[in-house]
Amino acid sequence: MAKQATAPKRQRRERGSINPNDIIEGAFDLAEQVGIDNLSMPLLGKHLGVGVTSIYWYFRKKNDLLNAMTDRALREFAVATPYVDAADWRRTLGNHARDMRKSFLSNPILSDLVLIRSALSPRAAQLGVQEVELAVENLVQAGLTAEQAFDAYSAVSLHVRGSVVLQRLYEKNRAANNGPGDFEETMVYDAEAAPLLAQVSREGHRIGAADDTNFEYGLTCILDNVERQIAEGKKAGKSRKG
Repeated sequence: MAKQATAPKRQRRERGSINPNDIIEGAFDLAEQVGIDNLSMPLLGKHLGVGVTSIYWYFRKKNDLLNAMTDRALREFAVATPYVDAADWRRTLGNHARDMRKSFLSNPILSDLVLIRSALSPRAAQLGVQEVELAVENLVQAGLTAEQAFDAYSAVSLHVRGSVVLQRLYEKNRAANNGPGDFEETMVYDAEAAPLLAQVSREGHRIGAADDTNFEYGLTCILDNVERQIAEGKKAGKSRKG
């Protein structure tokens, strides 16, 4: 049975001594201990030493508090800004993907707030719109159509977010069950029935794992496809001129 989330008791504050900033900071402090999933208003009240009604005065429901935490996280934690240089698109787009994944993996609370929550704050929904527009524009300058550039950046973003979310779910499963993080960890490959799978698994490869090896393979496939589209576009342009 999973251990019930608890928070150390603090000396009770005087009425009216709490403010929204204190509440948000306390929520981050508590989330470091119990996780976003186990964060609750009553538990936060005990953590802060105030009655839960003092929290509800500023945040009427937990989702409002999570939105405020998401806004704070996006302001204070570094998330890679989309950057693509048209003249060096492959390296810069690839590095952006790696940096964005690294930013989220290094901060589990940021990942849970921004990527796993079903409802995002307005700030999160609008995050980086102009930067993404510029990245797509530079991919167009590199030789893609607007549709191809949009799809390319979308594929990279999806690949990064999917990898991070799978890794976080893996970590959550390991913590909750004190065992396998995903079904693939329980699979045993018989050398006679599945010799190829047995061989590559011995070499450290894992099917469906959100590890560096699988991430880089998927990213390379996306970048290779973009490079092919750019080459085909240039070839078609020369044919029209000819």
